[in-house]
Amino acid sequence: MKELGGLKLNLRYDMQDAEHSFVLTTCPFCGCGCGLYLQAENGMVVGSYPSRNHPVSKGALCVKGWNSYEFVNKIDRLKTPLIRTDNKFKEVSWDSALELVSGRLLEVKDKYGPDAVGFLSSAKATNEENFLMMKLARAVFKTNNIDHCARLCHASTVVGLAATFGSGAMTNSINEFEDADLFLVTGSDTTEQHPLIGSRIINAVNDKGAKLIVIDPRRIELAKYATIYLAQDNGTDVAWINGLMNVIIKEGLYDQKYLEQRTEGFEELKKMVEQYSPKYVEKMTKIPRDLLIQAARLYAKSKKAMIVYSMGITQHTTGVDNVKSLANLAMLTAHVGFASTGVNPLRGQNNVQGACDVGALPNVFSGYQKVTDDDIRDKFEKRWAVENLPAEAGLTVTEIINYALQGELKALYIMGENPVISDPDSNHVREALKKLEFLAVNEIFLSDTAQYADVVLPAASFAEKDGTFTNTERRVERIRKAIEPLGKAKPDWEILSEIAKRCGYENMNYSHPSEIMNEIAQLTPIYGGMSYDRLDPFGLLWPCPSKDHPGTSYLHKDKFTKGKGTFMPCMYVPADELPDDEYNFVLSTGRIYWHWHTGTMTRRTSTLDREVPVGYVEVNPEDAKNLKLRKGSLVRVSSRRGQIETQVLVTDKVKKGSVFIPFHFREAAANVLTNPAVDPVAKIPEYKVCAVKIEKL
Repeated sequence: MKELGGLKLNLRYDMQDAEHSFVLTTCPFCGCGCGLYLQAENGMVVGSYPSRNHPVSKGALCVKGWNSYEFVNKIDRLKTPLIRTDNKFKEVSWDSALELVSGRLLEVKDKYGPDAVGFLSSAKATNEENFLMMKLARAVFKTNNIDHCARLCHASTVVGLAATFGSGAMTNSINEFEDADLFLVTGSDTTEQHPLIGSRIINAVNDKGAKLIVIDPRRIELAKYATIYLAQDNGTDVAWINGLMNVIIKEGLYDQKYLEQRTEGFEELKKMVEQYSPKYVEKMTKIPRDLLIQAARLYAKSKKAMIVYSMGITQHTTGVDNVKSLANLAMLTAHVGFASTGVNPLRGQNNVQGACDVGALPNVFSGYQKVTDDDIRDKFEKRWAVENLPAEAGLTVTEIINYALQGELKALYIMGENPVISDPDSNHVREALKKLEFLAVNEIFLSDTAQYADVVLPAASFAEKDGTFTNTERRVERIRKAIEPLGKAKPDWEILSEIAKRCGYENMNYSHPSEIMNEIAQLTPIYGGMSYDRLDPFGLLWPCPSKDHPGTSYLHKDKFTKGKGTFMPCMYVPADELPDDEYNFVLSTGRIYWHWHTGTMTRRTSTLDREVPVGYVEVNPEDAKNLKLRKGSLVRVSSRRGQIETQVLVTDKVKKGSVFIPFHFREAAANVLTNPAVDPVAKIPEYKVCAVKIEKL
């Protein structure tokens, strides 16, 4: 037994007395995957508390975790299926709604072909539900048009790290941060976006003397603790990374033995980075050459150095090049394949890692097994009792929207995604959804996207179902049902199974998500040793290939997943859209501490919404003075795609000529402005650089 708030919690993870029930589960917000207890009372969740023994939370939560229960009980939760009739929603039975969804999707498939149908899965749903969404798309509708919001955040990571290392995931685990000698943090506002990882970095610096290099256009909170802080211009990451490698190679600070034994392609890299001298890099990035040299030496000479990055690296038209360049840097100095080292992308959502792992992507089945591989398709066909699984990669998120706008994609089924707010160039997204012949959405609230649907299916929240999430460090961990679903809401896995059944497919019948996990394990080598019994209490880190395997804390020990790590030299290419005389500011977007993504959950949480109730644009003090702006001034921010009105926050966090807007606020939606240009390989949009102008109102 252990104590929490004066109440004893049983190690069975669920304790009931006359008034309360406490159930161990996983936080539904960022990729940290903190363990918490939900307190249930009279069919409602009324509190959340950190798990003291959970390896990530260790008795702590951020403010979102402490308040993760409140949105579950909100009065505007969807509780009954809705069908649009005469441009209004009316409540209907589940039978009516499911028959309409299955019937219309089949009708479109039969009339226009399988690839006229698209499926958007969800990083907020469980592994089991994402697996079933991709199974529904492939086994029932015979299309690979299945994707989710990883395309918008870490698609560059999956492509870039898979190419260089053989595995597109965080190389090391969260607790290893406590023993690192140095952190190179870039493109990650870690204390705001991944607070329980940010606190580990600060503790390592303050308590253990670890060094910290922060390279970010914004002066983020971690810059206060940095040994060296470098503020590059937005979109110049390949240049400064090449500059670091130029110094390391020139001064002989690389690990020759490691390069010879464990890597390939070094000579090509060496030749390419020769031109990226500190003087040349300073011209492109505005990073002082002396500080660049200091940072290169500090990183190269540290024994246990961890690169930490997030969407400030990935959300560019050169996102894959950025990731490959960081991988090059880590291999050059032998900082991969050991504890407390590596290249560590921090995944943005609670299950964006898992949704990728289980195949909610257009080019792979679960475990990143390619749809183009005949043997892999044969394996899935036999297990699923189907024939002729599609052999060509399907459409990505951004391509699905484009094809809908062009009239080539006719029907779309969305589970728990809100592209009207989260996708770039929001006006473009709205027009695309209007052109669909049929749109169905699973949601817990009537989101901006759900308002365009023909059918809205009420989904259970994380507190109302069983399943698993996979956190940023590859930890597959349980979520556990604390209360019954509100009203007539159902878990997504049940909804998907019912649709498949109504489409005539009989091999998606499950009585519990544990059965779906067993199927995932049978088909997915990296999850092969996992089952619900083995995941109690705090999960396992993949790869876990067999029932007796303990899981893997860090990747690429002794050798890379692909054999030898491959250096992939990348030349600097400017961002797609840069400022000019009319649109003279650079806009970057992102998250803040108090809110999460499109705000459908956090803006319904009173504590969080009280702290930051409205959106804003961060403006440098010099720019504010020139524009005669002060804190709270109302401005119009415009790009070539649209405009919003919002208030000003004057801060030296942003550089002169740059502005930052959080994208959580629908009434000042940053993605009305953003550029839909994408990385040519990963198809990820360039959220971090676009040109805007600011006008005082």
